[in-house]
Amino acid sequence: MKTSWRSASLVATAAALLALTTACGQDKGDASANGQNVGNAAPAQGGYGSDDGYGAGKGDAYGSGSADKDTGAKTKSAGRLAVWDSKKLGRVLTDDAGFTLYRFDKDTAQPPKSNCDAACLKAWPAVPASGATAASGVDPSLLGEVTAADGSKQLTIDGWPMYRYAMDTKAGDAKGQGVGGTWYAAAPDGKKASPEPAAEPADAAGLSTRRDPKLGEIVVDKNGMTVYRFLKDSAWPIKSNCLGACAEKWPALAPVAKNDTKNIPLKGYMTFDRPDGTKQQTLNCWPVYTFSGDKKPGDVNGQGVGGTWYAAAPDGKPVGAPRK
Repeated sequence: MKTSWRSASLVATAAALLALTTACGQDKGDASANGQNVGNAAPAQGGYGSDDGYGAGKGDAYGSGSADKDTGAKTKSAGRLAVWDSKKLGRVLTDDAGFTLYRFDKDTAQPPKSNCDAACLKAWPAVPASGATAASGVDPSLLGEVTAADGSKQLTIDGWPMYRYAMDTKAGDAKGQGVGGTWYAAAPDGKKASPEPAAEPADAAGLSTRRDPKLGEIVVDKNGMTVYRFLKDSAWPIKSNCLGACAEKWPALAPVAKNDTKNIPLKGYMTFDRPDGTKQQTLNCWPVYTFSGDKKPGDVNGQGVGGTWYAAAPDGKPVGAPRK
């Protein structure tokens, strides 16, 4: 009987201690199943602020800011991925709710590895691999998985682990872009999202240059069409020997104002009167032309024709012409 009383006393004491421990634990805020707080508690001193590359923010994985809210957002499937065309960032990969997906420069893709530790994952929740499907037009073979610091299977795109950002509160937000110089919105191929280089307006410059992969720097007109030299012409006196049918095939370049040029030396930059009364532009006193056989910007179909026609260099010399 005495033994039974002691057992009952020990059980009662243990129950009291358990109740006290549980009550204290409730003051620490919501915690996920693995003990990682993704509520709106501020990061600890020296934790993952923007200075150390992780970034920090209040709220759950979607920035709801609700301390007593379920942390299921952290493990919410990305569902069918989508692509958002951002004027500022280019093509950005998102989950099915339109939230931006990010990549971390301290991770690796070959082999896939996440270097965002448990504390980091509070601000940058890993996107679960389960349930994620490729966006329209995205190669499904790019989707993979890697084990995150919390032991979960994290979605990868071409080897790069994917994350959400706690400070993004609505579809289209990209507040994590550039945080710490290490976090960037992901493109559909797993690379960093980047806007397409702005195309220069067709009339940005009446004459400019472009770098041809085979010929080097050559002159182009306002439409991006290659400008040519004719070896049978002369520079002084300035004279064009391309007339009649030749002029139809090789239209003379009309005058272009000096202030409407880019990367063009202005020495010998002048116009002259052709036999038909029209004016033609010269480069370093040499008459220049376009070619009717070039159909789109970048074409150099006139290069070397008849051994007399060659793309013009900025100084007026014929690119690739045989030396005399």
